Amino acid sequence: MSTPEERIGELGLELPEVVAPLASYVPTARTGSLVYTAGQVPLVKGELPITGKVGAEVTAEQAVEQARICALNAIAALKAEVGELSRVVRIVKVVGFVASAPDFDGQPKVINGASDLLGEVFGDAGRHARSAVGVAVLPRNAPVEVELIAEVSS
Repeated sequence: MSTPEERIGELGLELPEVVAPLASYVPTARTGSLVYTAGQVPLVKGELPITGKVGAEVTAEQAVEQARICALNAIAALKAEVGELSRVVRIVKVVGFVASAPDFDGQPKVINGASDLLGEVFGDAGRHARSAVGVAVLPRNAPVEVELIAEVSS
């Protein structure tokens, strides 16, 4: 069976550098066997590929892809904390925030972009509890933000 890192490569993806914090926080915090990632916006090489509210300036399909990028950034932060991604026992929880136009109600579909990537990378260990929340605005006018909690082996 391939490692999570190998599966990332098989998906044609590459783990990015860990996104530098945009304010006063750290990318991850570990307590016991749990690692919490900070919220990850879909930065690619330091830039947001798209901005705005989902259902207005950003389509739901574009937002799904942005949620995928958020999850990839969260995986990069997780790897930086634990070394090998094979140490991930389970993705326990994902929280996704979607900057939403007032009439947009497809937040769960958008955050599926993150959830699906976690399943592709971690298999059954990527199955998780989740919240998908609509919000008025996110940092840098990002359309999506994702954070996760992972259980890791010692």
